[in-house]
Amino acid sequence: MLQAVWIEIPVKNLERAIEFYRAVFGLEATEVADDGVRRTTTLYRGSETAAGISLNQTRDFEPSDRGPLVYLYNGENIDTVLPRVEPAGGKVTSGKTSMGQAGNLALVVDTEGNTLALYDM
Repeated sequence: MLQAVWIEIPVKNLERAIEFYRAVFGLEATEVADDGVRRTTTLYRGSETAAGISLNQTRDFEPSDRGPLVYLYNGENIDTVLPRVEPAGGKVTSGKTSMGQAGNLALVVDTEGNTLALYDM
């Protein structure tokens, strides 16, 4: 089985994106690393060993709704997560949709313009 080990999400405004992922998914962020070219932070919740998620603010690494579609599952039913998206500055583009035995998905756009799939079983 293929398992994601790292996800890098391009952002235009790192602080705004941190607040979005905190409000919607309850994720915290490491200290922002800034080497003068890239500004990044890693998102986490507790001591999970799941794939790492990094927010990356770098010139020429722009958010896009045409990039890879990342499915995010945070242990909650989509119906619990969706109401938090728009108050956090995002947009729900497709509500909860059944994929049969594979679970459910909903499509959202984060504050930076990235389309993400929320997932539950």
